[in-house]
Amino acid sequence: MTFRRKAMVALAGSTIALGGTVTVAVPAHAATARNGVCESGEFCLYYNSDQGGSVSDFTTSVSNYGTDPATCYVFKGTGAGKGLCVKNNAASVWNRTSKTVYVYYNSGYAGTKQSFATGVKGNLNSTLKNNDASHHIGAISGTVTGATVISRAKVWVDAGVPYSQTHYYQGYREDCSGYVSMAWGLAKPGTTTSAMPNYGKYITKSALRTGDVLLNSNVGSQGHVVIFQKWANTAHTSYWAYEESGSHGAVHRINPYPYYSGYGTFKPFHYSKLVS
Repeated sequence: MTFRRKAMVALAGSTIALGGTVTVAVPAHAATARNGVCESGEFCLYYNSDQGGSVSDFTTSVSNYGTDPATCYVFKGTGAGKGLCVKNNAASVWNRTSKTVYVYYNSGYAGTKQSFATGVKGNLNSTLKNNDASHHIGAISGTVTGATVISRAKVWVDAGVPYSQTHYYQGYREDCSGYVSMAWGLAKPGTTTSAMPNYGKYITKSALRTGDVLLNSNVGSQGHVVIFQKWANTAHTSYWAYEESGSHGAVHRINPYPYYSGYGTFKPFHYSKLVS
């Protein structure tokens, strides 16, 4: 073999030796997203349980898988499910990224979630199997848990903070929306009921979780909002709530679902950065 031929063979290897003392590694091949192969650095969803059927591979977070066959994220790999939309069709995952990945029931990283640590292969639980809408790689910045929302709300109840649209406590207005703003961790002095829809999305009754709210988004005194803690009965006709009540101030009590009659229309609402 000639010297020229030997040089070409050496360059074809995974490392290059220089003077017998220094080795330079050839860069590893980067993962190719959306090619139907679950590669290192990717988060992968599978059509069947136990990483079976077609796979859909991702290198980034996706807030909405979509449902339109022309534009949705689909299963790319060979096997059962290939070409179908990923949303509400996945049964298992493989997390090959370097961060914990969270799969959500709703779009916009909302609703019930399930976490998968780095390297984990697993099946989606009974709530999320074929009910998946989004995933986030790593924790979402600025998130708040339902437990934290309730802990903050309890402070005002314990302090007996009265209702007021002109006074402030902890830098927040002492009205219903100021109270929820404080519990969610929004900017002081707090948003209003009419602007609150900008901070999340309306959800179904069955999707209500600790830290969500029942919202009447009308302007001023015509609007109201209360924090949902948990159901008070198995029939889900009443719930434990925290609220700044015009007649009682900060209070923790059982309310009828969705709220007392004569106070307008209330709908379940989820703050986009609530992760409970």
